[in-house]
Amino acid sequence: MDDGYRNTNLYQGGRDTNQVSDDYRYQDGNYEGYTSNDGYYRGGDEPTHEEDAQSDVTEGHDEDDEVYEGEYQGIPHPDDIKAKQKQRAPAGDDDYRDRADLMAERMEDEEQLAHQYENIIEECGHGRFQWTLFFVLGLALMADGVELFVVGFVLPSAEKDMCLSSSNKGMLGLIVYLGMMVGAVMLGGLADKLGRKKCLIISLSINAAFAFLSSFVQGYGFFLFCRLISGLGIGGSLPIVFAYFSEFLSREKRGEHLSWLCMFWMIGGIFASAMAWSIIPHYGWGFSMGTKYHFHSWRVFVLVCSLPCIASLVALKFMPESPRFLLEMGKHDEAWMILKHVHDTNMRAKGEPERVFTVSYIKTPKQVDEFIEIQSSTGTWYQRWLVRITTTFKQVWDNVLYCLTAQYRMNTLILAVVWFTMALSYYGLIVWFPDMIRYFQEEEYESRVKIFDEEEVSHFTFNFTLENQVHRNGEYRNDKFIGMKFKEVRFEDSLFEECYFEDVTSSETFFENCTIISTVFYNTDLYEHKFINCRLINSTFLKEKEGCHMDFEEDNDFLIYLVSFLGSLSVLPGNIISALLMDKIGRIKMIGGSMLISAVCCFFLFFGNSESAMIGWQCLFCGASIAAWNALDVITVELYPTDKRATAFGILNGLCKFGAILGNSIFASFVGITKVVPILLASSALVGGGLLALRLPETRDQVLM
Repeated sequence: MDDGYRNTNLYQGGRDTNQVSDDYRYQDGNYEGYTSNDGYYRGGDEPTHEEDAQSDVTEGHDEDDEVYEGEYQGIPHPDDIKAKQKQRAPAGDDDYRDRADLMAERMEDEEQLAHQYENIIEECGHGRFQWTLFFVLGLALMADGVELFVVGFVLPSAEKDMCLSSSNKGMLGLIVYLGMMVGAVMLGGLADKLGRKKCLIISLSINAAFAFLSSFVQGYGFFLFCRLISGLGIGGSLPIVFAYFSEFLSREKRGEHLSWLCMFWMIGGIFASAMAWSIIPHYGWGFSMGTKYHFHSWRVFVLVCSLPCIASLVALKFMPESPRFLLEMGKHDEAWMILKHVHDTNMRAKGEPERVFTVSYIKTPKQVDEFIEIQSSTGTWYQRWLVRITTTFKQVWDNVLYCLTAQYRMNTLILAVVWFTMALSYYGLIVWFPDMIRYFQEEEYESRVKIFDEEEVSHFTFNFTLENQVHRNGEYRNDKFIGMKFKEVRFEDSLFEECYFEDVTSSETFFENCTIISTVFYNTDLYEHKFINCRLINSTFLKEKEGCHMDFEEDNDFLIYLVSFLGSLSVLPGNIISALLMDKIGRIKMIGGSMLISAVCCFFLFFGNSESAMIGWQCLFCGASIAAWNALDVITVELYPTDKRATAFGILNGLCKFGAILGNSIFASFVGITKVVPILLASSALVGGGLLALRLPETRDQVLM
């Protein structure tokens, strides 16, 4: 079956079939044109250069040629490579022909490989192997979904444990997106050079290690750093996951099953919400070591949220590299063995173990990149690594620039706008919804405030909680405030004379324009900034409470968890619909329709004047917009060739995270001020992006290049 997959209709316009010296063929058990020691394709026998051979024999004996100590003499120094290439340029030699000709030949080879690979994947079938990989990569995508919710859930607790200011809280909320933005671009680009599996393992390892570490660190700066690096790791996993899985799917299965894979992002949100609801309110779930180290329940939650990433990392060890990537790298034998394994696994699961994998010939594209490798005897270790790293990143940068060449420029720019507008509106509103719900709660809470005017209390002991009260023009003489809590309490223009405060904890409590005479404060958190324009006469502060404390358990925390849970669950119908219709109506109509419907949902937010209404509109918006996200993931994978796929996805996903940062910052600034700007901004961005998406080419009928 040497030619079992060479369909003449698929190779019209190719080179003359008599030119067999440039093809990678299998004959009589030998691979022609293949050098196994470096894994790269070689088009024909290597030429013999008498001058080079003579130079190798006599090297070190010519006075004009200085031999550097420690240099491996059989391999040219990297600085001399360009000079050597100019010296060796005989006409007609494949290894030294013009780069443009090599690129044209490689593109021709890639087109032939794309059609042949589609036929091979169809022969392998869709079965146990793809479903196993589906769940392994799904756990990685689930970890990405969890990462977005972790900081939002732990902030109310972490701000008291770490004494966070408002600016610190805002930075902690945005730092994860910043890390994901950098990770998507960097690790996505590396995945096209080092391999899908290897880079995904690196990505998940970084996330798991620093997510685990962040649950134990005490200081704000170190915690911020850990979440940044953790976000960098999980951000790199997203472009790799979709590129990796798509290369094991046939054309007729690709759109549907990539959409099913997106459901794990929803599962990640549900998992994070459920764990937060179950763990964080139990403040006693932890331990302390002395007075400095505290491991509270929110740290247990951070630890639990790293489990999907760790599970995916372990399972990924048993999965193979993408054979499509290996073929692009010229590694025919490895790719063939993996494809045979996929075929045999699926056939055994279907009860047809006797089915034989009939493929013996797979087209391998010409290798154009010249990777400089320095032997261990050349230079120092850091010089060798520096050459490897700089060469790899130069190749990644070339891939980035390739996405902006004439062939892909228009598609890349359109996709960039669509990704950005989608992220700006979606992530902006996702933050805006909970903030608006909190705003409604605060308004309702303030409406129930109790006001006490001109009260006079003397020789009384307060040992209970005062909450949501305003005391004006009061007089307190010889009173004791012992073991009590103040929550949202204000004393205005009041007199405290010969009073005693001991073991008092306060939250949002202030004394304004008060006179405090001969009063003792012992072991309290009534710090100086809580006394505004007050006169303190002969008053003493002894043994103030140190650090920050979990003063009160918020009664409405469960509602925030519930909102996130319902928001995540509401995308289930949209996921199902998009998966079933992705290959029927196409990616473009799915993106445009979903974004326009989401824009209409935004206008109904004008009628959201209560908590229940905001929760309902949030669920509707999330359910309508998820189809656009799924279609964007699919079309981004399909529009770019294999050796640029993860790079392009990483660039666009990094731009998406930049849109998320802007959306979070802009929309949050209008909470409690106006709803008009966030609603109009989100709806106009969705309409513009949806209409522009209609100019993209439809990809549901094309093979993966």
